[in-house]
Amino acid sequence: MPTLPSGTIQADEIWKRFRADRRPAKLQDQFLKFGERRKGVAKTGWRWALRDIGLEAKPGDSIGLIGPNGSGKTTLLKILTRVMYPTAGRLGIEGRVGALITLSAGIHPNLTGRENILLTGSLMGLSRKQVNAQFDEIVGFAELEQAIDRQAKYYSAGMMARLGFGVAAFLEPEVLLVDEVLAVGDAAFQQRCLDRLRQILGTGTTLIFVSHDLPSVEAVCSRGMWMNNGVLVEDGPIRDVLSHYRRAVERSADVEHNLYGRVKLNRTSLSAPSDMVQTNGKVEFEVEFEADANYRGWLYFGVTEGTALPIFVVNPGHEILIEAGVPYTARCVVERLPIPRGPYSLWAGMWEQWEGGDELLAWQPIANFTVHGPGLDRAPRAVVRLSPIHVDTDWTVSRA
Repeated sequence: MPTLPSGTIQADEIWKRFRADRRPAKLQDQFLKFGERRKGVAKTGWRWALRDIGLEAKPGDSIGLIGPNGSGKTTLLKILTRVMYPTAGRLGIEGRVGALITLSAGIHPNLTGRENILLTGSLMGLSRKQVNAQFDEIVGFAELEQAIDRQAKYYSAGMMARLGFGVAAFLEPEVLLVDEVLAVGDAAFQQRCLDRLRQILGTGTTLIFVSHDLPSVEAVCSRGMWMNNGVLVEDGPIRDVLSHYRRAVERSADVEHNLYGRVKLNRTSLSAPSDMVQTNGKVEFEVEFEADANYRGWLYFGVTEGTALPIFVVNPGHEILIEAGVPYTARCVVERLPIPRGPYSLWAGMWEQWEGGDELLAWQPIANFTVHGPGLDRAPRAVVRLSPIHVDTDWTVSRA
């Protein structure tokens, strides 16, 4: 059988099940189980975490695993690292594997940072000379020059994350697996991690990246795999998969009107001159509301991509003197809406006196709408946050 190139992953028909948590056998539980057995509905005590998952990656591929909590993403990574084994299926990985699945994965708390680097390198099959060649880069990246000879159990969460990522990413792995551990770092650390991911992808390393931070996934990965309840929902170009995933999240997160508050929303509407909201076109946001007491409130509107990712808040807000029992209509006109094609949500909120005052209307999504126009171009790889804003430009290039 021919040898696969280093950095290749082949996982076919991967299934994984776990036994349900075992609880102390109480008399009441025994009666319940006896009744279930008589009815023929007794539970088996097992649950499937992965069901018929297939994954094929070639050297240099960058794959983003996305999906809600409990969808099986981390379980799949653990199987790829052989921390656990599948219940059924075939798995083949060629080359050294670097993994950062949990914050302290592979880091022994009683060893110093130096000893952990040498130990991890030896476990990856590297010689001491090879590890020493990368040692200064790892320490510099982790910013642990003053603490490298301190036991890891005395490291902070940020220091642990920097050391773990540095060891995983700088010891020249041919396959790199990264879970949602970068979230513990600050923005500067995340940017450095993404820059490093860009560099190792350029050398042909295969990357599997798990994150709920969808802009970061889009910035790093060219391919997406959407998982839900242990099943692979979609596998394709990253932008297409993310778009479909966001729409599914929007459909499941119902837009709730009239949330409890001292101000009640009666009506919400969006309008555009051509009955179609367009990029760089005019749009009007309108709400009708009333209150049961007199207030001096500040009303704000915002627009998000989906129901969770921020884009912008219409600034400034507007001061409104509210009389009890009197319906009011507030209209906000945006002359040029600077967002590209896609689905969006309109948000609204009101605070007494100022935005830091008491809440009169909870900040909430009040309507969904779709923008028609040009799509958002891909950003250069390793941009931490890709703001979905459309800006018209006029380029001129000439000899200096």
